[in-house]
Amino acid sequence: QVQLAESGGGLVQAGGSLRLSCAASGRTFSSYVMGWFRQAPGKEREFVAAISWSGGSTYYADSVKGRFTISRHNAKNTVYLQMNSLKPEDTAVYYCAARVLGVGVPKQEYAYDYWGQGTQVTVSS
Repeated sequence: QVQLAESGGGLVQAGGSLRLSCAASGRTFSSYVMGWFRQAPGKEREFVAAISWSGGSTYYADSVKGRFTISRHNAKNTVYLQMNSLKPEDTAVYYCAARVLGVGVPKQEYAYDYWGQGTQVTVSS
């Protein structure tokens, strides 16, 4: 069983920045593929970013490319999402997810095995 806990959400003005953190339990965190997803009110959850177990490969949704950066610190069992140049349309609950089985760095929700409870990000205009 893997437990994930997000933190770092909050209210920020458009153009501002936030850094989300996701702390994971488990002794084999360094073998997990990690992803960030978000769900805005009235919308389906969508992919934001993902990172390979080593951190050597990262993937982003087109809507956040160039503004968001995913990274990880395996010794701290933590994955981060640095969000810059935030826009009102980035307002959502942000979830981190862990893929502990399988190969590849997927963008699909169903490919991830464990999920956090989410953290709210609100960007005001």
